[in-house]
Amino acid sequence: MNNNKVLIVLPAYNAGSTLEQTVAGLPDDLRHNILLVDDASTDNTLEIAEKLGIESIKHEKNMGYGANQKTCYKEALKRDANIVIMLHPDYQYDPRIVKALMIPIEYGICDIVLGNRICSRKEMLKSGMPTIKYIGNRLLTILQNIILGQNLGEFLTGYRAYRIGVLKTLNLKSFSDDFVFDSEFIIASVYHNFKIGDVPVPAIYTRESSQIKFKKGIKYTIETLFALLKYVFEKLKIFKFAIFKKT
Repeated sequence: MNNNKVLIVLPAYNAGSTLEQTVAGLPDDLRHNILLVDDASTDNTLEIAEKLGIESIKHEKNMGYGANQKTCYKEALKRDANIVIMLHPDYQYDPRIVKALMIPIEYGICDIVLGNRICSRKEMLKSGMPTIKYIGNRLLTILQNIILGQNLGEFLTGYRAYRIGVLKTLNLKSFSDDFVFDSEFIIASVYHNFKIGDVPVPAIYTRESSQIKFKKGIKYTIETLFALLKYVFEKLKIFKFAIFKKT
């Protein structure tokens, strides 16, 4: 696949201290295929992006993580990309692995590929993932695999690759503007029978790595459980929900 048909989107918020490292880790032939959407950062994220020659879009006010991604994908659709890669610019995910996420899509094996940080408990805790986050990640992933009939290593990942047809199908505007956007995206993708796979990605936890705070983590968990309940009701034809409609 031609590189000019690949777009890497960076949903950014206060990523000034990690953006340069993230971009530097990408393969040389993909560094010109980047779009950064800044969600009204209060640091120098945009200045660093300009220094690196990255095309950027700025939200005039903070709209939320999900809203940031909506802008990313709206712009990706305008650019007629074949593969869209979402990478958090906080350097928590190894950017060198980006082509490994692309290959299953290029060969038609998957429509969506997730970067899976969870290879072993020892490795994750050693890398710096907080124990409570690891436990929550594991429990929620097990539950989602059971309900959705998947066998994925991790659902809560900020490193994802999509075939453009996924973005053209999903009713993205009906998804949350908050963190549960990621869960709704995967749940709706399963509903529409998109093929989802994952590849192992080393996790890099530093002081600058973004973290969902405890209260927001609880909110995310509750909202994910509610989204799973919507999936069950939709599959049983008890209720209909906008997140499962096609565009």
